[in-house]
Amino acid sequence: MDEGEPSLIGRTISHYRIVKRLGKGGMGVVYKAKDENLGRFVALKVLPDELVQNPRALERFKREARAASALDHPHICTIYEIGEHEGKPFLVMQYLEGQTLGLRIGGRPLPTDRLLELAVEIAEGLEAAHAKGVVHRDLKPANIFVTDEGHAKILDFGLAKIVARHLGETATASARATGWPDNLTQPGSAVGTVAYMSPEQARGEEVDARTDLFSFGAVLYEMGTGVLPFRGDTSAAIFEAILHGATLDPVRMNPDLPPKLTEIISKALDKDRKLRYQSATDMRVDLARLKRDTESSRHAVTMTQPVAPTPFSDSTPVAQPATQLTPLSTPAAAVAAKRRWPLIAAAVVAIAAIGAGAYFFLNRGPKLTSKDTIVLADFSNTTGQTVFDGTMKQALEVQLAQSPFLNILPNSQVEGTLRLMGRAASSAITGSVAREICERTSSTATIDGSISL
Repeated sequence: MDEGEPSLIGRTISHYRIVKRLGKGGMGVVYKAKDENLGRFVALKVLPDELVQNPRALERFKREARAASALDHPHICTIYEIGEHEGKPFLVMQYLEGQTLGLRIGGRPLPTDRLLELAVEIAEGLEAAHAKGVVHRDLKPANIFVTDEGHAKILDFGLAKIVARHLGETATASARATGWPDNLTQPGSAVGTVAYMSPEQARGEEVDARTDLFSFGAVLYEMGTGVLPFRGDTSAAIFEAILHGATLDPVRMNPDLPPKLTEIISKALDKDRKLRYQSATDMRVDLARLKRDTESSRHAVTMTQPVAPTPFSDSTPVAQPATQLTPLSTPAAAVAAKRRWPLIAAAVVAIAAIGAGAYFFLNRGPKLTSKDTIVLADFSNTTGQTVFDGTMKQALEVQLAQSPFLNILPNSQVEGTLRLMGRAASSAITGSVAREICERTSSTATIDGSISL
Protein backbone atom coordinates (compact mmCIF):
# COMPACT_ATOMS: atom_id res chain seq x y z
CA MET A 1 0.00 0.00 0.00
CA ASP A 2 1.30 3.47 -0.89
CA GLU A 3 2.18 5.78 1.99
CA GLY A 4 -0.80 7.95 2.84
CA GLU A 5 -3.29 5.69 1.08
CA PRO A 6 -6.08 4.77 3.53
CA SER A 7 -6.67 1.06 3.98
CA LEU A 8 -10.09 -0.21 2.90
CA ILE A 9 -9.49 -3.79 4.03
CA GLY A 10 -12.47 -4.97 6.06
CA ARG A 11 -14.65 -2.02 5.08
CA THR A 12 -17.86 -2.28 3.07
CA ILE A 13 -18.48 -0.21 -0.04
CA SER A 14 -22.13 -0.41 -1.04
CA HIS A 15 -22.75 -4.15 -0.55
CA TYR A 16 -19.15 -5.17 -1.29
CA ARG A 17 -16.92 -6.15 1.64
CA ILE A 18 -13.23 -5.50 0.89
CA VAL A 19 -11.12 -8.64 1.45
CA LYS A 20 -7.65 -7.72 0.23
CA ARG A 21 -5.71 -5.36 -2.03
CA LEU A 22 -4.83 -6.80 -5.43
CA GLY A 23 -2.81 -3.95 -6.92
CA LYS A 24 -2.71 -0.39 -8.16
CA GLY A 25 -2.68 1.01 -11.68
CA GLY A 26 -2.76 4.44 -13.22
CA MET A 27 -6.54 4.67 -12.87
CA GLY A 28 -7.22 3.18 -9.46
CA VAL A 29 -6.58 0.71 -6.68
CA VAL A 30 -8.05 -2.76 -7.22
CA TYR A 31 -9.35 -4.89 -4.36
CA LYS A 32 -10.79 -8.34 -4.01
CA ALA A 33 -14.25 -7.97 -2.49
CA LYS A 34 -17.17 -10.16 -1.45
CA ASP A 35 -20.56 -9.35 -2.97
CA GLU A 36 -22.72 -9.77 0.12
CA ASN A 37 -25.92 -9.91 -1.95
CA LEU A 38 -24.87 -12.60 -4.44
CA GLY A 39 -22.21 -14.35 -2.37
CA ARG A 40 -19.48 -14.11 -5.01
CA PHE A 41 -16.07 -12.51 -5.18
CA VAL A 42 -15.53 -9.51 -7.44
CA ALA A 43 -12.70 -7.13 -8.32
CA LEU A 44 -13.48 -3.63 -7.14
CA LYS A 45 -11.55 -0.68 -8.56
CA VAL A 46 -11.64 2.58 -6.58
CA LEU A 47 -10.53 5.89 -8.07
CA PRO A 48 -7.74 7.28 -5.83
CA ASP A 49 -8.20 10.56 -3.96
CA GLU A 50 -5.78 12.50 -6.15
CA LEU A 51 -7.84 11.73 -9.26
CA VAL A 52 -11.35 12.21 -7.89
CA GLN A 53 -11.18 15.95 -8.56
CA ASN A 54 -9.65 15.51 -12.02
CA PRO A 55 -12.47 15.73 -14.61
CA ARG A 56 -10.42 14.02 -17.31
CA ALA A 57 -9.42 11.13 -15.04
CA LEU A 58 -13.01 10.79 -13.84
CA GLU A 59 -14.26 10.66 -17.43
CA ARG A 60 -11.69 8.03 -18.35
CA PHE A 61 -12.81 5.97 -15.35
CA LYS A 62 -16.42 6.15 -16.54
CA ARG A 63 -15.32 5.43 -20.11
CA GLU A 64 -13.81 2.12 -19.02
CA ALA A 65 -17.10 1.13 -17.41
CA ARG A 66 -19.18 2.09 -20.45
CA ALA A 67 -16.84 0.35 -22.87
CA ALA A 68 -16.45 -2.98 -21.12
CA SER A 69 -20.08 -3.15 -19.94
CA ALA A 70 -21.17 -2.94 -23.59
CA LEU A 71 -18.85 -5.81 -24.53
CA ASP A 72 -20.29 -9.06 -23.27
CA HIS A 73 -17.72 -11.58 -24.46
CA PRO A 74 -15.87 -14.54 -22.88
CA HIS A 75 -12.48 -12.98 -23.65
CA ILE A 76 -13.21 -9.51 -22.29
CA CYS A 77 -13.32 -8.88 -18.55
CA THR A 78 -16.94 -8.35 -17.54
CA ILE A 79 -18.03 -5.10 -15.84
CA TYR A 80 -20.87 -5.58 -13.36
CA GLU A 81 -21.52 -2.12 -11.96
CA ILE A 82 -20.29 1.45 -11.58
CA GLY A 83 -21.16 3.44 -8.48
CA GLU A 84 -20.01 5.97 -5.92
CA HIS A 85 -19.31 5.65 -2.20
CA GLU A 86 -18.56 8.64 0.03
CA GLY A 87 -17.68 10.70 -3.01
CA LYS A 88 -15.39 8.05 -4.48
CA PRO A 89 -16.34 6.40 -7.79
CA PHE A 90 -15.89 2.63 -7.92
CA LEU A 91 -16.06 -0.01 -10.61
CA VAL A 92 -17.10 -3.62 -10.01
CA MET A 93 -15.57 -6.20 -12.33
CA GLN A 94 -15.34 -9.93 -12.78
CA TYR A 95 -12.82 -11.40 -10.32
CA LEU A 96 -10.14 -13.37 -12.16
CA GLU A 97 -7.53 -15.71 -10.76
CA GLY A 98 -4.31 -16.08 -12.70
CA GLN A 99 -1.76 -13.55 -13.95
CA THR A 100 -1.28 -10.99 -16.66
CA LEU A 101 0.14 -12.07 -20.00
CA GLY A 102 3.16 -9.88 -19.26
CA LEU A 103 3.98 -11.95 -16.19
CA ARG A 104 3.24 -15.17 -18.07
CA ILE A 105 5.76 -14.22 -20.77
CA GLY A 106 8.38 -13.13 -18.23
CA GLY A 107 11.01 -12.39 -20.88
CA ARG A 108 10.75 -15.89 -22.40
CA PRO A 109 8.89 -17.09 -25.52
CA LEU A 110 5.73 -19.07 -24.96
CA PRO A 111 5.40 -22.59 -26.41
CA THR A 112 3.86 -22.32 -29.88
CA ASP A 113 0.73 -24.30 -29.06
CA ARG A 114 0.06 -22.17 -25.97
CA LEU A 115 0.79 -18.99 -27.90
CA LEU A 116 -1.73 -19.88 -30.60
CA GLU A 117 -4.43 -20.81 -28.09
CA LEU A 118 -4.16 -17.43 -26.38
CA ALA A 119 -3.72 -15.51 -29.64
CA VAL A 120 -6.97 -16.85 -31.10
CA GLU A 121 -8.86 -15.88 -27.92
CA ILE A 122 -7.35 -12.36 -27.88
CA ALA A 123 -8.29 -11.95 -31.54
CA GLU A 124 -11.85 -13.04 -30.74
CA GLY A 125 -12.06 -10.43 -27.97
CA LEU A 126 -10.80 -7.69 -30.31
CA GLU A 127 -13.22 -8.84 -32.99
CA ALA A 128 -16.12 -8.42 -30.54
CA ALA A 129 -14.94 -4.98 -29.41
CA HIS A 130 -14.46 -3.71 -32.97
CA ALA A 131 -17.88 -4.99 -33.97
CA LYS A 132 -19.29 -2.63 -31.32
CA GLY A 133 -17.23 0.27 -32.63
CA VAL A 134 -14.74 0.16 -29.74
CA VAL A 135 -10.99 0.54 -30.35
CA HIS A 136 -8.95 -0.34 -27.25
CA ARG A 137 -5.90 1.85 -28.03
CA ASP A 138 -3.79 0.38 -25.21
CA LEU A 139 -3.50 -3.33 -25.98
CA LYS A 140 -0.41 -4.77 -24.29
CA PRO A 141 0.51 -7.86 -22.22
CA ALA A 142 -0.21 -5.97 -18.98
CA ASN A 143 -3.80 -5.43 -20.16
CA ILE A 144 -4.38 -9.08 -21.07
CA PHE A 145 -5.11 -11.52 -18.26
CA VAL A 146 -4.51 -15.26 -18.43
CA THR A 147 -6.80 -17.13 -16.04
CA ASP A 148 -5.82 -20.23 -14.10
CA GLU A 149 -7.96 -22.16 -16.58
CA GLY A 150 -5.71 -20.88 -19.36
CA HIS A 151 -8.08 -18.41 -21.06
CA ALA A 152 -7.32 -14.85 -22.18
CA LYS A 153 -9.29 -11.82 -20.99
CA ILE A 154 -8.77 -8.30 -22.34
CA LEU A 155 -8.69 -5.68 -19.55
CA ASP A 156 -8.73 -1.89 -19.12
CA PHE A 157 -10.74 -0.03 -21.74
CA GLY A 158 -9.94 3.30 -20.07
CA LEU A 159 -8.34 4.67 -23.26
CA ALA A 160 -10.86 3.12 -25.64
CA LYS A 161 -12.33 5.19 -28.45
CA ILE A 162 -15.39 4.97 -30.67
CA VAL A 163 -14.63 5.21 -34.39
CA ALA A 164 -16.89 5.12 -37.41
CA ARG A 165 -14.40 4.41 -40.16
CA HIS A 166 -13.93 0.71 -40.99
CA LEU A 167 -16.39 -0.30 -38.26
CA GLY A 168 -19.73 0.64 -39.75
CA GLU A 169 -22.21 3.30 -38.73
CA THR A 170 -24.49 0.76 -37.02
CA ALA A 171 -21.79 -0.25 -34.54
CA THR A 172 -20.80 3.37 -33.98
CA ALA A 173 -24.37 4.52 -33.39
CA SER A 174 -24.90 1.63 -30.98
CA ALA A 175 -21.88 2.60 -28.92
CA ARG A 176 -22.74 6.29 -28.87
CA ALA A 177 -26.27 5.45 -27.77
CA THR A 178 -24.79 4.29 -24.46
CA GLY A 179 -23.71 7.88 -23.72
CA TRP A 180 -20.12 7.43 -24.84
CA PRO A 181 -18.03 10.65 -24.82
CA ASP A 182 -15.86 10.84 -27.91
CA ASN A 183 -13.69 13.85 -27.09
CA LEU A 184 -11.60 12.64 -24.17
CA THR A 185 -8.26 13.15 -25.91
CA GLN A 186 -6.97 16.19 -27.74
CA PRO A 187 -6.33 16.02 -31.51
CA GLY A 188 -2.65 15.41 -32.25
CA SER A 189 -1.92 13.74 -28.91
CA ALA A 190 -0.34 10.32 -28.67
CA VAL A 191 -2.45 8.03 -26.47
CA GLY A 192 -1.40 4.57 -25.30
CA THR A 193 1.73 2.77 -24.11
CA VAL A 194 4.70 3.81 -26.23
CA ALA A 195 6.25 0.38 -26.88
CA TYR A 196 2.97 -1.00 -28.31
CA MET A 197 1.75 2.06 -30.21
CA SER A 198 0.99 1.96 -33.90
CA PRO A 199 2.72 4.47 -36.20
CA GLU A 200 -0.52 6.45 -36.54
CA GLN A 201 -0.82 6.62 -32.74
CA ALA A 202 2.78 7.79 -32.45
CA ARG A 203 2.00 10.58 -34.93
CA GLY A 204 -1.16 11.57 -33.05
CA GLU A 205 -3.39 10.75 -36.03
CA GLU A 206 -6.93 9.40 -36.04
CA VAL A 207 -7.08 5.73 -35.13
CA ASP A 208 -9.27 2.83 -36.17
CA ALA A 209 -9.46 -0.93 -35.61
CA ARG A 210 -6.18 -1.46 -37.46
CA THR A 211 -4.41 0.41 -34.66
CA ASP A 212 -5.31 -2.39 -32.25
CA LEU A 213 -4.10 -4.96 -34.78
CA PHE A 214 -0.66 -3.35 -34.89
CA SER A 215 -0.51 -3.45 -31.09
CA PHE A 216 -1.67 -7.07 -31.21
CA GLY A 217 1.17 -7.81 -33.63
CA ALA A 218 3.61 -6.34 -31.10
CA VAL A 219 2.06 -8.53 -28.38
CA LEU A 220 2.38 -11.63 -30.60
CA TYR A 221 6.02 -10.76 -31.31
CA GLU A 222 6.71 -10.61 -27.57
CA MET A 223 4.79 -13.85 -26.96
CA GLY A 224 6.91 -15.60 -29.58
CA THR A 225 10.32 -14.17 -28.67
CA GLY A 226 10.13 -12.88 -25.10
CA VAL A 227 11.25 -9.39 -26.20
CA LEU A 228 9.62 -6.26 -27.61
CA PRO A 229 9.71 -5.64 -31.36
CA PHE A 230 10.54 -1.95 -30.88
CA ARG A 231 13.07 -1.00 -28.24
CA GLY A 232 15.03 2.04 -27.15
CA ASP A 233 16.48 3.79 -24.12
CA THR A 234 14.03 6.68 -24.38
CA SER A 235 10.48 7.22 -25.59
CA ALA A 236 11.86 9.22 -28.50
CA ALA A 237 14.06 6.28 -29.53
CA ILE A 238 11.11 3.90 -29.35
CA PHE A 239 8.96 6.29 -31.41
CA GLU A 240 11.71 6.40 -34.03
CA ALA A 241 11.86 2.60 -34.14
CA ILE A 242 8.08 2.33 -34.53
CA LEU A 243 7.95 4.95 -37.28
CA HIS A 244 11.06 4.05 -39.26
CA GLY A 245 12.87 1.03 -37.80
CA ALA A 246 12.70 -2.58 -38.96
CA THR A 247 11.96 -5.40 -36.56
CA LEU A 248 14.38 -8.29 -36.19
CA ASP A 249 13.00 -11.48 -37.74
CA PRO A 250 11.41 -13.30 -34.76
CA VAL A 251 12.70 -16.64 -36.07
CA ARG A 252 16.25 -15.48 -35.39
CA MET A 253 15.40 -15.34 -31.69
CA ASN A 254 13.12 -18.36 -31.65
CA PRO A 255 13.74 -20.85 -34.48
CA ASP A 256 10.79 -22.96 -33.27
CA LEU A 257 8.27 -20.39 -34.50
CA PRO A 258 6.22 -21.62 -37.49
CA PRO A 259 6.97 -19.61 -40.66
CA LYS A 260 3.26 -18.84 -41.02
CA LEU A 261 3.20 -17.20 -37.59
CA THR A 262 6.08 -14.92 -38.53
CA GLU A 263 4.09 -13.94 -41.64
CA ILE A 264 1.07 -13.08 -39.50
CA ILE A 265 3.21 -10.98 -37.16
CA SER A 266 4.91 -9.22 -40.06
CA LYS A 267 1.58 -8.33 -41.68
CA ALA A 268 0.14 -7.04 -38.41
CA LEU A 269 3.22 -4.85 -37.86
CA ASP A 270 3.17 -3.23 -41.29
CA LYS A 271 3.75 0.49 -40.81
CA ASP A 272 1.28 1.28 -43.58
CA ARG A 273 -2.15 0.48 -42.18
CA LYS A 274 -3.52 -0.01 -45.69
CA LEU A 275 -1.19 -3.02 -46.01
CA ARG A 276 -1.83 -4.28 -42.50
CA TYR A 277 -4.60 -6.69 -41.51
CA GLN A 278 -7.82 -4.83 -42.18
CA SER A 279 -9.93 -6.55 -39.52
CA ALA A 280 -9.57 -8.63 -36.39
CA THR A 281 -11.67 -11.25 -38.15
CA ASP A 282 -9.04 -11.73 -40.87
CA MET A 283 -6.30 -12.01 -38.26
CA ARG A 284 -8.32 -14.43 -36.15
CA VAL A 285 -8.99 -16.66 -39.16
CA ASP A 286 -5.28 -16.87 -40.02
CA LEU A 287 -4.36 -17.66 -36.41
CA ALA A 288 -7.13 -20.25 -36.07
CA ARG A 289 -6.09 -21.93 -39.32
CA LEU A 290 -2.46 -22.09 -38.18
CA LYS A 291 -3.57 -23.50 -34.82
CA ARG A 292 -5.61 -26.18 -36.57
CA ASP A 293 -2.83 -27.10 -38.98
CA THR A 294 -0.28 -27.27 -36.17
CA GLU A 295 -2.52 -29.55 -34.12
CA SER A 296 -3.32 -31.72 -37.15
CA SER A 297 0.37 -32.16 -37.94
CA ARG A 298 1.14 -33.14 -34.36
CA HIS A 299 -1.76 -35.62 -34.22
CA ALA A 300 -0.81 -37.15 -37.56
CA VAL A 301 2.65 -38.00 -36.25
CA THR A 302 1.24 -39.41 -33.03
CA MET A 303 -1.29 -41.64 -34.77
CA THR A 304 0.99 -43.11 -37.44
CA GLN A 305 1.58 -46.84 -36.89
CA PRO A 306 4.70 -48.75 -38.01
CA VAL A 307 4.35 -51.06 -41.02
CA ALA A 308 5.40 -54.68 -40.55
CA PRO A 309 8.14 -55.98 -42.92
CA THR A 310 7.32 -58.67 -45.49
CA PRO A 311 9.55 -61.60 -46.58
CA PHE A 312 11.80 -61.09 -49.58
CA SER A 313 12.88 -63.11 -52.55
CA ASP A 314 16.47 -63.21 -53.82
CA SER A 315 15.21 -62.78 -57.38
CA THR A 316 13.54 -59.46 -56.60
CA PRO A 317 15.47 -56.14 -56.80
CA VAL A 318 15.33 -54.59 -53.38
CA ALA A 319 16.15 -51.30 -51.72
CA GLN A 320 18.82 -51.40 -49.04
CA PRO A 321 18.31 -48.62 -46.52
CA ALA A 322 21.01 -47.77 -44.03
CA THR A 323 20.70 -45.45 -41.06
CA GLN A 324 23.63 -44.09 -39.14
CA LEU A 325 23.40 -42.49 -35.71
CA THR A 326 26.35 -40.18 -35.12
CA PRO A 327 26.73 -38.73 -31.59
CA LEU A 328 28.25 -35.26 -31.78
CA SER A 329 30.80 -35.92 -29.06
CA THR A 330 31.69 -39.52 -30.07
CA PRO A 331 31.76 -39.80 -33.88
CA ALA A 332 33.25 -43.31 -33.70
CA ALA A 333 30.03 -44.70 -32.22
CA ALA A 334 28.20 -45.21 -35.54
CA VAL A 335 25.68 -47.96 -36.16
CA ALA A 336 24.33 -49.15 -39.51
CA ALA A 337 21.56 -51.58 -40.35
CA LYS A 338 20.23 -53.23 -43.51
CA ARG A 339 16.91 -54.93 -44.13
CA ARG A 340 15.44 -56.32 -47.34
CA TRP A 341 11.81 -56.51 -48.49
CA PRO A 342 10.18 -56.72 -51.96
CA LEU A 343 9.55 -53.52 -53.84
CA ILE A 344 5.78 -54.15 -54.04
CA ALA A 345 4.86 -50.53 -53.37
CA ALA A 346 7.55 -47.90 -52.97
CA ALA A 347 5.92 -46.06 -50.09
CA VAL A 348 5.27 -49.26 -48.09
CA VAL A 349 8.81 -50.49 -48.68
CA ALA A 350 10.25 -47.13 -47.63
CA ILE A 351 8.34 -47.00 -44.35
CA ALA A 352 9.00 -50.66 -43.52
CA ALA A 353 12.69 -50.44 -44.32
CA ILE A 354 13.22 -47.32 -42.28
CA GLY A 355 11.18 -48.76 -39.44
CA ALA A 356 13.56 -51.72 -39.25
CA GLY A 357 16.63 -49.48 -39.39
CA ALA A 358 15.23 -47.22 -36.67
CA TYR A 359 14.49 -50.25 -34.50
CA PHE A 360 18.08 -51.47 -34.92
CA PHE A 361 19.84 -48.34 -33.74
CA LEU A 362 17.28 -47.57 -31.05
CA ASN A 363 18.02 -50.97 -29.52
CA ARG A 364 21.74 -51.30 -30.29
CA GLY A 365 23.02 -47.77 -30.58
CA PRO A 366 24.27 -45.21 -28.04
CA LYS A 367 22.05 -44.70 -25.03
CA LEU A 368 19.96 -41.57 -25.38
CA THR A 369 17.36 -39.97 -23.14
CA SER A 370 14.19 -38.00 -23.78
CA LYS A 371 16.24 -34.85 -23.14
CA ASP A 372 18.51 -35.51 -26.13
CA THR A 373 17.76 -33.94 -29.50
CA ILE A 374 18.53 -35.65 -32.81
CA VAL A 375 19.17 -33.90 -36.14
CA LEU A 376 17.86 -35.93 -39.09
CA ALA A 377 19.77 -35.52 -42.37
CA ASP A 378 18.35 -36.14 -45.85
CA PHE A 379 18.70 -39.65 -47.27
CA SER A 380 21.08 -40.30 -50.14
CA ASN A 381 19.01 -41.98 -52.85
CA THR A 382 21.00 -43.88 -55.51
CA THR A 383 18.16 -46.15 -56.62
CA GLY A 384 17.24 -44.00 -59.60
CA GLN A 385 13.61 -44.09 -58.39
CA THR A 386 12.40 -40.60 -57.48
CA VAL A 387 9.60 -42.06 -55.37
CA PHE A 388 12.18 -42.45 -52.61
CA ASP A 389 13.19 -38.78 -52.66
CA GLY A 390 12.18 -37.38 -49.30
CA THR A 391 10.01 -40.39 -48.49
CA MET A 392 12.66 -42.21 -46.49
CA LYS A 393 13.48 -39.26 -44.27
CA GLN A 394 9.83 -38.47 -43.69
CA ALA A 395 9.00 -42.05 -42.83
CA LEU A 396 11.95 -42.35 -40.45
CA GLU A 397 10.95 -39.09 -38.78
CA VAL A 398 7.45 -40.48 -38.21
CA GLN A 399 8.87 -43.70 -36.76
CA LEU A 400 11.26 -41.92 -34.41
CA ALA A 401 8.59 -39.51 -33.24
CA GLN A 402 6.77 -42.47 -31.68
CA SER A 403 9.69 -43.22 -29.38
CA PRO A 404 9.44 -41.81 -25.84
CA PHE A 405 13.25 -41.76 -25.69
CA LEU A 406 14.06 -39.39 -28.56
CA ASN A 407 13.35 -35.84 -29.66
CA ILE A 408 13.76 -34.95 -33.33
CA LEU A 409 14.83 -31.34 -33.90
CA PRO A 410 11.69 -29.61 -35.32
CA ASN A 411 11.75 -28.65 -39.00
CA SER A 412 11.00 -25.04 -38.06
CA GLN A 413 14.16 -24.91 -35.95
CA VAL A 414 16.17 -26.62 -38.68
CA GLU A 415 14.99 -24.02 -41.21
CA GLY A 416 15.73 -21.17 -38.80
CA THR A 417 19.24 -22.51 -38.18
CA LEU A 418 19.83 -22.85 -41.93
CA ARG A 419 19.00 -19.16 -42.33
CA LEU A 420 21.49 -18.27 -39.61
CA MET A 421 24.06 -20.32 -41.54
CA GLY A 422 23.35 -18.20 -44.63
CA ARG A 423 21.53 -21.01 -46.42
CA ALA A 424 18.04 -21.22 -47.87
CA ALA A 425 15.46 -22.89 -45.64
CA SER A 426 14.93 -25.52 -48.37
CA SER A 427 18.64 -26.45 -48.59
CA ALA A 428 19.60 -30.12 -48.64
CA ILE A 429 20.59 -31.44 -45.21
CA THR A 430 23.76 -33.37 -46.02
CA GLY A 431 25.79 -35.10 -43.33
CA SER A 432 28.12 -32.13 -42.85
CA VAL A 433 25.25 -29.65 -42.81
CA ALA A 434 23.42 -31.80 -40.25
CA ARG A 435 26.49 -31.83 -38.02
CA GLU A 436 26.76 -28.05 -38.12
CA ILE A 437 23.08 -27.73 -37.26
CA CYS A 438 23.70 -30.18 -34.44
CA GLU A 439 26.47 -27.98 -33.05
CA ARG A 440 24.52 -24.74 -33.40
CA THR A 441 21.42 -26.13 -31.67
CA SER A 442 23.33 -28.03 -28.96
CA SER A 443 21.76 -31.27 -30.16
CA THR A 444 23.22 -34.67 -29.24
CA ALA A 445 23.49 -36.65 -32.47
CA THR A 446 22.81 -36.74 -36.20
CA ILE A 447 21.27 -39.49 -38.30
CA ASP A 448 22.61 -40.02 -41.83
CA GLY A 449 20.71 -42.33 -44.17
CA SER A 450 21.13 -43.83 -47.63
CA ILE A 451 19.16 -46.13 -49.91
CA SER A 452 20.41 -48.12 -52.88
CA LEU A 453 19.46 -51.08 -55.09
